[in-house]
Order: sequence, then C-alpha cells, then structure tokens
Amino acid sequence: MNRWICCLLVAFMTAAAAARAQAPAPGAPVLAAPAGRSDRPLTAFPHTPGLDVGAMDTKAQACEDFYQYACGGWIAQNPIPGDQASWSVYGKLTDDNEHFLWGILDGLAANAPGRSAPQKLIGDYFAACMDEAAVERRGAQPLRRYLDPIEAMTSKADLPAVLSELHLSLADGGLFFQFTSNQDFADSSQVIAFAAAGGLGLPDRDYYTKTDAKSVTLRRRYARHVARMLGLLGVDPAEATREAASVLRMETALAGASLTRVELRDPHKLFHKVNARGLDALTPDFAWSPYLRHAGMESLDSFNVTEPRFFRALDHLWRGSSLADIKTYLRWHVAHATAPYLTAAFVQENFEFYSKTLRGIPEPKPRWKRCVRLVDEQLGEALGLEFVRRTFGPELKERTLLMTRQIEEALRTDLDQLTWMSPATKANALEKLRGITNKIGYPDRWRDYGPVHIERNDFLGNVESATQFESRRQLAKIGKPLDRREWQMTPPTVNAYYDPQMNDINFPAGVLQPPLYDPAMDDAPNYGDTGGTIGHELTHGFDDEGRQFDAHGNLRDWWTKEDSQQFDARAQCVVDQYAGYTIVDDIKLNSKLTEGEDIADLGGLVLAWMAWQAQIAQAPPPARLRDGFTPPQRFFIGYAQWACESTRPDELRVRALTNPHSPGRYRVNGLVVNMPEFATAFSCKVGQPMVKEKPCRIW
Repeated sequence: MNRWICCLLVAFMTAAAAARAQAPAPGAPVLAAPAGRSDRPLTAFPHTPGLDVGAMDTKAQACEDFYQYACGGWIAQNPIPGDQASWSVYGKLTDDNEHFLWGILDGLAANAPGRSAPQKLIGDYFAACMDEAAVERRGAQPLRRYLDPIEAMTSKADLPAVLSELHLSLADGGLFFQFTSNQDFADSSQVIAFAAAGGLGLPDRDYYTKTDAKSVTLRRRYARHVARMLGLLGVDPAEATREAASVLRMETALAGASLTRVELRDPHKLFHKVNARGLDALTPDFAWSPYLRHAGMESLDSFNVTEPRFFRALDHLWRGSSLADIKTYLRWHVAHATAPYLTAAFVQENFEFYSKTLRGIPEPKPRWKRCVRLVDEQLGEALGLEFVRRTFGPELKERTLLMTRQIEEALRTDLDQLTWMSPATKANALEKLRGITNKIGYPDRWRDYGPVHIERNDFLGNVESATQFESRRQLAKIGKPLDRREWQMTPPTVNAYYDPQMNDINFPAGVLQPPLYDPAMDDAPNYGDTGGTIGHELTHGFDDEGRQFDAHGNLRDWWTKEDSQQFDARAQCVVDQYAGYTIVDDIKLNSKLTEGEDIADLGGLVLAWMAWQAQIAQAPPPARLRDGFTPPQRFFIGYAQWACESTRPDELRVRALTNPHSPGRYRVNGLVVNMPEFATAFSCKVGQPMVKEKPCRIW
C-alpha cells in the first residue's frame, strides 16, 4: 500500500462483511437484530444504531469527561475478546463483517455447480485455508520451495537472484529491503520503481535501539522466538540460539540506519531519485542487474531510494557478514513470513511472540477468521463484489456523496473566510480542493485475478500464487501512466483513507454500515460520525504532510513563507496539547507522530459541523428532543461513539511507538475542548475540563 495513505484507523483494524444465504437484489441491505459475538457465520448483517443511548454513561458529566459520558456504557458492556489486542466500535463492526463474510465463503467453498470464476476462486481458496488436516499432513515440506535456493547459494553473488524471487513470493517486508512501484513524487502521473527500507522482524526500529528494561527484555524474548522458529526448521537447539543472535545483530544494524516514524512523515526525506548507476553506487557489494533481471525489470533506469543511508548500511552489512549468516537471516524471514500458513506448531509459536508477548493477546484467532482475512487481503475485490451486491445500494452511495459534497463546500467556505492565509496560497488550496476525487463504496472497475492459480489442497501454494500476482501487478505499473481509478483498500474494509498523490478520498462500502453510518438514524449522529470521518480524510489533504502536495499530487511547495509559518504556529497548538496526554503507565503521546491525524480529527469535526448546519438549514430537525437529547447534542454524541474502545496495556505500548493515531479518548476529548459549539450544546462553563481557554483552530 502507498506509504502516504492517511488512514482513519490502524491497519490491523481493517476487515470486511457479506452473507452465505441466497443473495438479495443487488444493493438491498439485509439486517438482523443486534447480537453478541458468536462462532457461526452470519446470513444477515446485524444492526446497531448510529446513536446508542445504552452505550452511554449518563452518570458522568459531559462537560467533565465527554468520552466517558458518550462511551462509558459501551466500555463496561464490551470486554476485550480473548483473540483481540483491543476492542472498539470499529473492531466490533469488523468482527460482524467477518462473520458475514464467513457466511459467503462457507457457501462458496462447498464446490457447488454454477459458481462464477471469481466465486470459485475465493471459495476454493477459503476451502484450502480451512483444511487444517491437509496442512498438517504436509508439515514443513512446502517451505522447501523457498529454503532450497537459499541452501544452494555458493557465494554472496547468488544473493540478488535468490532475494528477487523471495520478494516476489513472500508477502513480507522483512527480507533486507522492499522493492515495489509508486507514483513519482515530482510527477504523480508517472509510476516509478521504489527501493525502501525493511529487514526487521520487530514492529519498529525503536524496538532495537531503546535501552530501557522492557525493551531489553523484549529483545531477549524475540531472540528466543527466532531460535524456536529455526528449531522448527530442523536446526539443533544450540545452533539455533547462535543463529538467532546473528539475526538480532543484523537486524539491529539495519534498525540503526532506518528513519524514525516521525522522520518518515516528511515526504522530502523519502524522495531521492537515482538512475541504475546511482543505485549500484549505493550498494557496491550487491549487483542490482541480476535482481532486476529475475523480476523482469532489467531495463529500469529510474528509481526512488527512500532511505539512501539505509542502503549504504545494508551494503556494509552484506560485506561484513558471512554467507552462512546471510543464509540464516533469510531462513528466519522465510519461516516468519510463512508461519501463519503452516502447521499448528508454526502458527502457535508465531502467536506466542507476536500476539501474546508483544501485544498481550491471550487467545489465537479462530481459523475461520484468519482465513476470511486472508481472502480479503489477497483476493479482496473478488470478495468485495459479493459484499457490495448484498449491502451497498445506489441510494446509500448517493447519500454519502451528498454528505461528501457538503463537507467539501464547508471547506471551500472555510478557506474563503480564512484571515491568516494569503490570496496566493488560498488560490492554490482551492485548486487542490476542486481537484479531489471522491471514491465511494467500490471501484468502477473490478480487478481480474485470472493469473492466480488456486488448488483446494495447497494452501501455501495458493498464498504464494496470490502474492506473486500482486507483486508482479505492482511491478508492471513501472514506466506506465498512472491508473487513477485504482483503490488501495478492498470494498468490505472498515476503514477510509486520503491519498495525497492521487488527491482522492476513499470510503469502502464496509465503513458505511451501521453503526458508523445508519440510514435509519436522523442526520445529526450521521453527520457527527460519518461526516466527521469524511471531513477527517478531506483535511488530510491540508495537514502537515498532505499540504506539501499540490492539486495534481506532486511534491511541491505551493505556500508562501509567511503562510507556512502561520500554519506551523497553529499546528503547534495541537502538538502541544496532545503532548500532555498519557497513553499507558508513564508513556506520553508522541504528538509529532500523531500530528497529522490530530489535525485531521479537529478539522474533520469542524467541517462536519458546518456541513450539518447547511443540511438542517434545508431540512430542519424536529424541535422535540429525541432520546432526551437536542440535535446538537446528538451530533457530538454520534461523533464520540465511533471512538468507544478498550485496549490492552501491551498493545498500547506497541501503538505508542508505531501508531500515528491518538487513543480514542483523546480523539474525542481532545477535539471537543477546541469547539465552542460543543460547550454551547452542553452548557459547559469556562473552567470545566471540556472547555479550553484558548482553543486550537487551523481549518
């Protein structure tokens, strides 16, 4: 996925939804009464209202702690399930969607006659994934296709071709570096090759560089995990321990040469175009020609190397490491990348470290859920077609588009009225706003998975076939004009994003389901929730990262120096506010990491409020109270309830290092303190916690 996509939620909260039973007419929603979690496929999509009074804690005071007021009941009634690191309204919708998708796939896996080619593809893939007995019978034998070429290496000169094949076949960024395609930062209409940093088995470079007791202990546990995984490949325990130490040494060297998460937020730090000669000069001990030739890319002569310092350090590492150490490193990353698709021993060991130790999750996910997620990840548009037919009709799409246009108009009005921005910068901002493309629900053209070969008795082979299809699809874009119709998320995904190079906002059908968007609900909570999300993604085009790209998606400074200084001063207000929030224990929020999302949250809610005001001017809400709340109160409660969540402490520690989003509590309370409209709606007084003396405001 494009590194510059700004998502509303972290990646592991994405998923999908659909049904097993006979499909209704296209677009006709199938709804059922709310239900708890179950281990059965759903044949009807559960309905949760967009504003749930039962999810509130009305004993709390809205002006003291609005998050507790809006979400306290939900948190008390929804303990974190054993297979989850956190649990939230988004997470529960994701879970409902997965049960719904399970229903579709369970039916299509039955191998009944009359299936279309896409239905056969996803049905057979799911059947192979669910056939745990067949996976156990094959043991570790399927790994030979990756391990044999590694063992056959006789010198480091063999590494480029071997690494090229592994990059094509394994969906993992841990094999020294990443090589793919992306838009040229200087000319977004063209796609060029990108060579990016990788090579780590832990979630972030800081896990290798931090010296506190927790980090040191975690690295020891990681080394033991690597040794146990190598043991599953047949390595003697004592030798596996020595090899794990070698892996940790190599990864630590790569981590030290990698940019931090905050540095990665600056696109200028990631744009370093070179030709083939320049690429070779970065890594004199690694021949790019055989690497590219093996991938079918031998004629390339233009590359963006996102982190040149990393590649120089990588070359130094290759030069100073023995062939045996390099082979060990590759074997470990092969085992790591394939563990979820192998026998129970591999799956369990992978779970014990990456889920239980690292994130505090006590139970593994059931197999059906892992298989549903894999189908969505690898064949998501074929699955998405089934989802859209059942859940997303033209009326819902049109209502969402109307809301989007109203929020765009609110931003246009806001830009026109800004007093701190000069006419020249304002003209560029308005041009960028006019250029934004709105993608709602699903792509205009569905992906053809024809080259993917699926066998009902070869689970890992199916994963490899789908991975190679996607790897080659991405590489085939290089040197060709950009296809602006493409989506970076599958239609069932419970998420949304803005892409600054495409200059588009994308709302998959999966995120436009109750309770996030509830067609049965009045406008106020829908504009607070989905409207706030639309405004959030729109604001990403003008946050501290997105504002650096112009209307065409090119990395270009279209701001005057004075206007940039004005923006930075207003953004610093947000950074300073969020720097005071605690995530867990004594760990403070890294507000430079979360800056873009915090700005987008605030701008999004301001724009949603403006759009809702325009909507009620045309269609005034009833004067009577509904559920005891005024329309403005319902707007803010509707917004807050999307963020109801609970998170395990270990997961919070992971997110403190890796997640560019603030915790849900601060994504609510951190916003309303900056909105006088909230204080008016709930009659809050100066001096109460939800009223800020000097509110932050950018857009």
